[in-house]
Amino acid sequence: MSGLPILSLAIWVPVLAGFVVLLAGSDQNSPLARKLALLGALAGLLVTLPLYTGFDTTTPAMQFGELHPWIRRFGMNYHLGVDGISMLFVILNSFITVIVVLAGWKVIQSKVAQYNACFLIMSGLLNGIFVALDGMLFYVFFEASLIPLYLIIGVWGGPRRVYAAFKFFLFTLAGSLLLLLSLIYLYLHSNGSFSILEWHQLPLPLETQKWIFLAFLAAFAVKVPMWPVHTWLPDAHVEAPTGGSIVLAAIALKLGAYGFVRFSLPIAPDAAHAFSGLIIILSLIAVVYIGFVALAQEDMKKLVAYSSIAHMGFVTLGFFLFSSLGVEGALVQMISHGFVAGAMFYCIGVMYDRVHSRLIKDYGGVVNTMPKFAAFFMLFAMANAGLPATSGFVGEFMVIMASVKFNLCVAFLAASTMILGAAYTLWMYKRVVFGAVANHHVAELTDITAREFLVLALLALGALGIGLYPQPITEVMHSSVDELLRHISVSKIQ
Repeated sequence: MSGLPILSLAIWVPVLAGFVVLLAGSDQNSPLARKLALLGALAGLLVTLPLYTGFDTTTPAMQFGELHPWIRRFGMNYHLGVDGISMLFVILNSFITVIVVLAGWKVIQSKVAQYNACFLIMSGLLNGIFVALDGMLFYVFFEASLIPLYLIIGVWGGPRRVYAAFKFFLFTLAGSLLLLLSLIYLYLHSNGSFSILEWHQLPLPLETQKWIFLAFLAAFAVKVPMWPVHTWLPDAHVEAPTGGSIVLAAIALKLGAYGFVRFSLPIAPDAAHAFSGLIIILSLIAVVYIGFVALAQEDMKKLVAYSSIAHMGFVTLGFFLFSSLGVEGALVQMISHGFVAGAMFYCIGVMYDRVHSRLIKDYGGVVNTMPKFAAFFMLFAMANAGLPATSGFVGEFMVIMASVKFNLCVAFLAASTMILGAAYTLWMYKRVVFGAVANHHVAELTDITAREFLVLALLALGALGIGLYPQPITEVMHSSVDELLRHISVSKIQ
């Protein structure tokens, strides 16, 4: 490569763009702020593209590395790098930032500059989480990313936005305190190093690994979120503005799952094997029980929120099957969920902007007045249900195949998501879209604008592209996944 600090650019270009937007947006509804935000988001996406084009898929080593002293006294470094796992999420996050800026173009009419600045700053902080190779640097980004999302929910959210924002903040903060204690313990037992890669090689006894694993579990399970610490998510989704729900589903939920891959599995591999049964049970509860909970929802946002919990249960299940097929399937599911869940929340937002209701009973016959929208909504509903040739099928199928090799009972319960997912998603779609026009609100609906068409088309491209040809994604992650599994199996033997 040209020697450019691409990872630093991925972090700081959107952050600086966010501050520029803040300074430029002097009035409540600033057109300039919108344009600058879009330019900043596009610039943030463009600087991440060389990560993919210049990536070496033959090696599991960290690439595009940057290492500079940060706080010498405590051995903290500004240490960045990506492998075949983290690189994909940097690009996904930067892409989703463009989507949310476009999604709020006309909808947000107050504090426009502050709204867009929150998303841009959060985009850079989230990229920092995925590329940080210093434990304390990771923690700083991990905690700092809460602030803009907290503001997005609390300032631009619904009637119960303050309650939802506080609940979200307190749940995640409580788990993060245990994460901090674990990082300090690892620092003290690694000769004063915060290097995550060095922590991967620490010869920790099993009992110590168990305590560290449980501390990591407390932090990352809330972020996923896993059952039973999932209750903050439906409230956050319901009250968040559409852009907030998109980022929350597409990126923020991936932080916990990423934590398992970067911390729990490689640092405490023996404990991961010891607790794998527990994680598999919790994951299956999320897949099956939460699927039934989704069936009972009358609010479309709550239904998709519970659907996200069920789909993320597939992710944690795949990780703890300890097979290449399972881990890669879980990672593909994470990428797919970013497109599909983000698109589902955007579709609900499109209808809410026109009718100002999220309740299924307030709709019916939408296809008669919004045929273009109905076609896109059908595609994303099918992807959410796991239809073959969509991205929703690929990851789930890989995890189910890995489950069959692991245990037939586990595979049977995991495969039930195909039925439950189709049941709650298509039942919602049928009641909202098909049939006669239900009321005058639906009769007065107008079809999607050119901007809304563009957003839905970009998301559809991702959902169909991965579904039809997933190899560009699986090829990138293959070496890194194999190295992770080799590390875990070698440690267990020792």
